[in-house]
This record gives sequence, C-alpha cells and structure tokens, in this order.
Amino acid sequence: MEPIALKGLEPVQPGYSRLLGHYLRPYRGNVALLALFLFSSIGLQLYIPQIVRSFIDQATHGAALQALTRLAVLYLGLAVINQLLSAASTYLSASVGWSATNQLRTDLFRHAVNLDMAYHKERTPGEMIERIDGDVTGISNFFSQFVVRVAGAALLMLGILVLLWREDWRVGLALTVFVAIATFILHRRREIAVAATRQEREASAQLFGFIEERLAGLDDIRANGAGRYAMQRFLQTQREWYRWLRYAWMLRAGIWLTMGTMFSLGYILTLGLGIGLFQAGAITLGTVYLFYNYMSMLEAPLEQITQQLQEFQKAAAGMRRVSELMAVERTVLDGNKAPSAHKALDIEFRDVWFSYEDQQVLKGLSFRLEAGQTLGLLGRTGSGKTTLIRLLFRLYDPTQGQILLGGADMRAFQLSELRSHVGLVTQDVQLFHASVRDNLTFFDSSLSDERIRSVLGQLGLLEWLEGLPQGLDTELRAGGSGLSAGESQLLAFARVFLKDPQLVILDEPSSRLDPATERLLTQAIDRLLEGRTGIIIAHRLETVERVDQIMVLGHGEILEFGSRTKLAADPHSRYHTMLQIAGEAGMDDQLGRLGA
Repeated sequence: MEPIALKGLEPVQPGYSRLLGHYLRPYRGNVALLALFLFSSIGLQLYIPQIVRSFIDQATHGAALQALTRLAVLYLGLAVINQLLSAASTYLSASVGWSATNQLRTDLFRHAVNLDMAYHKERTPGEMIERIDGDVTGISNFFSQFVVRVAGAALLMLGILVLLWREDWRVGLALTVFVAIATFILHRRREIAVAATRQEREASAQLFGFIEERLAGLDDIRANGAGRYAMQRFLQTQREWYRWLRYAWMLRAGIWLTMGTMFSLGYILTLGLGIGLFQAGAITLGTVYLFYNYMSMLEAPLEQITQQLQEFQKAAAGMRRVSELMAVERTVLDGNKAPSAHKALDIEFRDVWFSYEDQQVLKGLSFRLEAGQTLGLLGRTGSGKTTLIRLLFRLYDPTQGQILLGGADMRAFQLSELRSHVGLVTQDVQLFHASVRDNLTFFDSSLSDERIRSVLGQLGLLEWLEGLPQGLDTELRAGGSGLSAGESQLLAFARVFLKDPQLVILDEPSSRLDPATERLLTQAIDRLLEGRTGIIIAHRLETVERVDQIMVLGHGEILEFGSRTKLAADPHSRYHTMLQIAGEAGMDDQLGRLGA
C-alpha cells in the first residue's frame, strides 16, 4: 500500500519504559499536575486520621464543644479538598491516557496501512481492528495511571508505616512485616496472568475477524442455506474466546483473593495489638482508632497496587501484541525517484518471477510494451493476470527479475509518486460512506467542482448528478449501496479521469454493464487511453478488439505475445483460434480448450 503520512509522533518498538516515555512526553505538564494532585491527596489522607484521633481523645476527656466543633469543621474541609483533588486526578489521568493511546492508535494505524499486501492477505479486517483498537484500549490505564498511582500508593504506604513507628514501634514493626510479605506475594504473582491474557486478546481478535467475514458474506450465507453452519462456527469461536477469558480472569482474580485473605489477617493483628496496648494503658482510645484507620488505609494502596498489577497484566499482553505488530517490517521499500513526466510510459518485464510463499505464480516473464500502446491481457483464472497488475502497482516486488517503467527500475520510485502515475479500474468498485465528491477525489480538496463536473459530463453522468438531492455533497452508503453496477463503474472511471495517469489498467471494466452503459463506457475508455499506455484484463474478446498487443498467460507463463492484428490473422495463433470459436463458447471455455 502507498505509505500514509500522518502527523504526530514516530512509532517506537514498545518496551514498557520507552513506551511510557515516548507517548507521555507531549503531556508531561498534565502528568506533573496529576502527580501533584495525587501527592497532595496522600498528604491529606495521612493527616486527616490525626484529626479524628484528637477528636476522639478530647471527646472522651470532656473537651469543650467549641474545640470539638473546630476539629469537625477542619476534618470536613480537608475531606472536601481531598475529594476535589481525587476528582481532578481522575479527570487528568483519563485525559492523559486517552490522548496518549489515541496517538498510539494513530501510529499503529499508519504502520499497519504501510505494511505489505502479503501481511494483510493473511489477516481479516476484524483482527486488525482488534489489534489497533482493542489492544490499545487495554493499554490506556497503563498510560494514564500505572506509574503515578503505583508510586503514589507506595509513598502512602511508606508515610503510614513511618507514622505507625512514631506512635508505637511494636505496631509499626508488625505492620511493616505485613506489608513486606504482601509486597513479596504481589511481586511473585505480577505476571501470572500475562500469557493467558495475551491468548484472551488473540481469541478476541479471531472472534472479531469471524464476525466481520460472516457479515460481509451475509447474502451468500442466506442464499445458500449456510446459516446453521455459520452459527455453529460462531459458537465454537465464541466458546474458545470465553474459555480464555474465564481462565485469564481467574488468574487475575487469584491476586485479589490472596490479598483479601491477607487483609483479614492484618485487621485481626492490628485490632489485637491495639486492644492489648489500650488495656495496658500504653495508648489512648483515639490511638486504637488511629491504628485501625491506618491499617484500613494500608489496604487502599495495596489494593491499588494489586489492581494496577492486574491492569498491567492486561496492558502487558496488549503491549506484546502491539510490539509484534510494530516489529513487522515492510519488504516493499520506498525509493526516492519519480517516473518520467511523459504522458505515456513504456513497460518492460525482464525475466520476472514471483511466488506467494512456496506457490510459484509468475515464471520468467519477459516482454516490452511501448509507450502509448495498449495491451489486452488474456488468461484463465489463476494464470497470473492479477499478480502481474499488482507488481505494476508495487503492492509486491518480484521474487526475481526487473520491471522497468519509463526505462527505470520500479524499485527506485517513491511509492506515492509511482501510484499517482498509474490508474486502475476493477470490476469490484470500492465506494466509501462519504459524499460523491469525496468518493471521486479520494478526499483531495484541491480538485475543483468544475473539474469534477467536466469529467462527469464526459461520462454522461451529469444528468445522474443533477438528480441527486444534494449534488456532489450527496452522501453515498458504504459499498455503493443504492447505486447500480453501471453507475458504480462509471464513478470509478471518473476517478481515473481526475487522476490523469500515464498508465491505465482496466480489469474487464464493462463486464457488469448493460449494453447501453457499456457503449457509453467504451467511448470513455477510448478517450482515457488516448495517448496513454494501457493494459486491459479481458474475459470477453469484445473488450480487446481495439488494443495494439495481445498477451495470453497460462500457469504464470507467456503462452503468446504479439500484435493483435498479426495474431488475429495467424491461423496457428491461440488468439486466432479464440476468435474462431468466440460464437460457440464463453471466454472461459475458450481459454480452457486452448490450455491457456
């Protein structure tokens, strides 16, 4: 595919620290403010229990109502401030997380779009959507909260332990040991669910891919009575996803269950020590509450760390899959030259071989098409016609040999420049859910409405355009729903006219049209090919009646190549034989009889 140039950060290979540093750097001001709010909240959380202890101790000793009121007002005021800080932290963390992950989505999309066609051929659109969106969503919490919240939780635990040691060394020692054991257990189990979560995401991607494929083929599924089979396969795919989902959840939940058990023991320990010290007269009732309150406060940061580690396991699985996608490299590399500015370009294949993995598709193709000439390309399905065209667009590079365009090796051309000089019209026209204008110009705002109308006039589509409710601003539905096959095909021709390429490739453009529209399109083809080099892939002989050269492909080899008029006049040529039997059989049968 043509490289997509998107503004923003350059993608990096995701290591955890590099990933954080790279994508959070543009938001470092918000991250610093988030840290300030969190740490201020921590200070208030440590101080507020001291106010409650003073209130309890003064109340039990009969303090004046005015003093107790001051403590209560101070407590409520600081509690409100703490809640405001918490709300601001939540907002900032969400803002930072989504901003950073949206940038990551942009980089992933750019990288995926620029990968070779071979990569996309092996993956469904649903799977790619899950990779670019689903996995990145799983990473959003890692960006927005992980480091700040884990650091904040650790700082809160440290502050609590310091205050407990100041109150009573025995309680401080007991809860320090408790925190050390809990931290050790968390560390040991930090990645216990990463592998299972990664499999869960993979199964989710497969499920999305399955749904996308079945929805795309819904008409065929219904028409052929395959609904029961499709549902059975859907349930099998969904069952596999649910199996990994449940397994990964159970592993992640195991951390929470472990910590819940430990905190139950911690509360028993704290209350036991507090009651014993109070009965011995070593501490006040308010201090017993203080110990309990600090123990409950220890639960919050440890649970925060536990929760963040569970989220980290999701993020780690997502980051590994993102890393795998980022690590895929292109083999079709950009050059730095542009094709010649001549209106028509010659094409030359020099001993070109091509294979898909271990399947040999093209075998030693060598031919030359002069600038301004047109070539009719004939051959049975699987003969290599489509592959030859893909090589001319550099969707793939030859396994062996050279392709020259305008006398220069195509590998030397910048891909965007090369593809701006080559126009293609296929049988299966891709239309977007966008306006008529955007569908014709591929969202190029530099093309004027006058130019668009002029091209539509040449194709006889002005009357059709005037009949649309909003003219060029009329929204078309995805896939061209609501348009006839002829209208879709003519719109595809208009695209090529607007592009004004030097090489035009037509893949049986008239095969889906009625005779009247076909005559209209034939006139447009003649105008489009005038003075340009052209290749027409034909399944009907009528399509190549006016080309200069004929090539017959079979099993990836050139079976016949030469002047159309000479081949038509040669009784021993394959093309001549096709013409002789054209009235007796369809094109595919003709090619089959000839062994093409």
